[in-house]
Amino acid sequence: MAEFAGKRIIITGGAGGIALETARTLLDHGAHLVLVDPDADRLAAARAALGNARVFVVATDLSAIADCIDIMERAKPVYALVHLAGVFERDPLVAGDHAVWDRAMAANLTSAYDMAIAFQACADPRETCRIVFASSVAYRRGSADRAAYAAAKGGIVGLTRALSRKWAPGILVNAVAPGLIVTRMSEPIVEERGEAYRNEIPLRRFGQPSEVASVIRFLCSKDSSYVTGQTITIDGGITNA
Repeated sequence: MAEFAGKRIIITGGAGGIALETARTLLDHGAHLVLVDPDADRLAAARAALGNARVFVVATDLSAIADCIDIMERAKPVYALVHLAGVFERDPLVAGDHAVWDRAMAANLTSAYDMAIAFQACADPRETCRIVFASSVAYRRGSADRAAYAAAKGGIVGLTRALSRKWAPGILVNAVAPGLIVTRMSEPIVEERGEAYRNEIPLRRFGQPSEVASVIRFLCSKDSSYVTGQTITIDGGITNA
């Protein structure tokens, strides 16, 4: 029997490259999915690419708490939340201009907080449920041009640790911290300093979305039954070099 057969899993940022690969591997293991993303057209394309079966989509940016609650209420009982939603913007660091900061915190951190709380109320009481957040190596290395993004991703790590203590043993809460993964979001970095960045990576290549998706699948699976409060770095070794 497929491990996630009959289990309902919500993936935010659901039209993104990592989300699509995560959806594929979870579907292969029997899951029922709800993909959430603000881009309705890309969501529809993602659903079509996945074959439509056992895939539902919701177009929202999660800025309204009511939307977070409604998604969970409609899907309950929910087994897992995979929160990949976020924005990746250059931060001008101009005094008095909080626009990038506010968007980074709202999209990368506040939405994670709101979705997690909504999830906890609708988590399947028959299961040891899972939350997987998306942090980034930016919280460890810093990101000179994207300070707000790095700060928000550091906040994800703190949220992961706090909720893993608060909601144990019923919900296991972990995060992944990808390095440079080949997706639409990473294109600006590749264009700016792709070769120089690649040379810093011990594995001498950028990561693929499937290499993050496999770790997320593990964190949602029974194989991770004694793992909680952790942030798993997936970066080809760059933060250890």
